[in-house]
Amino acid sequence: MGTKKHYSKEFKQDAVNYYYSSGKSIKAVAEDLKVSATGLNNWIQNAKKNDGVVNHRGSGNYSSDAEKEIAKLKKELRDKEDALEILKKAISILN
Repeated sequence: MGTKKHYSKEFKQDAVNYYYSSGKSIKAVAEDLKVSATGLNNWIQNAKKNDGVVNHRGSGNYSSDAEKEIAKLKKELRDKEDALEILKKAISILN
C-alpha cells in the first residue's frame, strides 16, 4: 500500500490554477505535478463549488482560534463517545 501525501492549500490552489491556465488535460497536469489525476480532479471540483478557491481541510479553514478549538473539542467528544459505546458493548457481552 502507498502512503497518502498531504499537500498544502497553496499547492492545491496553484495546481488548479495551472490546470486552467495550461490548457492541458487533467491527466497531463497531474503527471507534470506528480500528483494523482483523481486528487487533482477533486481539487478542481472543489474549486468549482467555491468560486475558484480550493477548500483545504487543514487548520487554515477556521476563521478564528475559537472555531478551531471548538472543532478539536467536538472531535474529542466523538472519540470519547465511541470509546464509551465500545465499553458498553463489552460489558453487555460479559454479563
